[in-house]
Amino acid sequence: MKESLRPVWLLARRELRDQLRDWRILTPLAILTLGFPFLMNAVAHEAVAFANQYGGNLIVDRLVPFSVLVIGFFPLTISLLGALESFVGEKERGTIEPLLGTPLADWQLYLGKLLVGITTPLVSSLLSIGIYLVIVQRQDINMPDTAVFVQLFMLTAAHAVLMVSAAIVFSIQSTSVKAANLMASFIIIPVAILMQGETALLFWGNNQVLWLAVAVVLIMAGLIIRLGLAHFQREYLLGREIDVLNIRWMARTFWKYFKGDARSFFGWYRVSVGATLKKLWTPILLLGVLAIVGGGIAYFWSLGNLQAYMDAYEPEQLDEIQKQLIHTDGISGVADQLTVPYLFFHNVQSTLLIAFFGMFSFGVLGVILYLLNTSIIGGLVGFVKLTEIAPLTIVLAGIVPHGIFEIPALLLSCAAVLNIGLVLVTPQAGRTIGEVLLEALADWARVVLGLVIPLLFVAAVIESQFTPHLLTCAMAAPDAPATWLMCAFDTLR
Repeated sequence: MKESLRPVWLLARRELRDQLRDWRILTPLAILTLGFPFLMNAVAHEAVAFANQYGGNLIVDRLVPFSVLVIGFFPLTISLLGALESFVGEKERGTIEPLLGTPLADWQLYLGKLLVGITTPLVSSLLSIGIYLVIVQRQDINMPDTAVFVQLFMLTAAHAVLMVSAAIVFSIQSTSVKAANLMASFIIIPVAILMQGETALLFWGNNQVLWLAVAVVLIMAGLIIRLGLAHFQREYLLGREIDVLNIRWMARTFWKYFKGDARSFFGWYRVSVGATLKKLWTPILLLGVLAIVGGGIAYFWSLGNLQAYMDAYEPEQLDEIQKQLIHTDGISGVADQLTVPYLFFHNVQSTLLIAFFGMFSFGVLGVILYLLNTSIIGGLVGFVKLTEIAPLTIVLAGIVPHGIFEIPALLLSCAAVLNIGLVLVTPQAGRTIGEVLLEALADWARVVLGLVIPLLFVAAVIESQFTPHLLTCAMAAPDAPATWLMCAFDTLR
């Protein structure tokens, strides 16, 4: 193992020496590293003073973690220049052929570039954060807990790995430095949006949830590294001279994968959709287990944490809440608002939202949104139990009728999105990232159009037209489940 890593260190030392000679990177990096902490400190004080004039009552102490996160981010944006030029820059300078002609393996070339690309910006970010903390300590400001600083440093390191690994992937796939630099916006903007969510968690003060953000960023960074290793081919770097956006080829390739070997509509269901479902068995089983675990955690969390809120109410108030929950007029009023088009388009919108975030995060954010949806059921059942209403009645009458269609639709959609990430990080010799991505998107489209949308439509019809009546009958006679269906059908007539 030591001998196989030796070429990686040699290449990394060469890359580090070249970066330290490049004044285009060193000059702005030094200015940001040394000057930005002072600027951030001044801006924070001015923001607090301005907000307090109008009753904002901001505390400088709460801005320290936010400032640390921002200060660690900006040097990374400058350092992306070196990572974006790591391969395509050498190709333009004519030095890529001797490098690729060395006996180094593909993974050694990739890790050598990655190591230097991560080390330089990370050292700069940590140095800038250190300068800021020295400034803050002299201003009589209460510092956050040690755990918060550990989270901030881990987030900064995870951001560095995430951004640099993505930049190297773009450098491998680009044919010119100009094209690679233009792709930098697809790295900086998503990470900036991700930091907004992390900032909300910092101001919220929930350190446990912030650990989840750390884990998510680290997982995405690891998947991007895996993506680069899976699709790095030195022949691919030498064989392309220009990128062409061939929309006709993309449409033709997508349609070929989407149609498959089917010759008719029903044949498409039997052959193409069936073949896709066979590919999704692993993601489906994984998501099924996660749904059960997430629902169970939410159920026990609601039992343990919501009891304190319930104890704050008087017995008369709890009785009133219970009456409102089981009052038939309230259920009917909600049913009048939940029309079939509203429910259907809402569920389709949620499905597309999960797909959107999942496709940009190798399915990680999609899985999180999926778990939020499934965990709500467990939390709701736990809350119902605290109100002394039989939770089994709510599940059987209020969730199961439409849930047997809606939950599988959500599961299939998220499994198809997760499959895109799994396919992308799986090595496939002789195929480009574009071909692999188009096939995975075609599989997702098959599942959504062939199964998810029909299931969501059926679920919307049942949830709007049948579930409210069944739930009303169940609340009227919770101990007589045999009469629920007869009562519900009589009501529908």
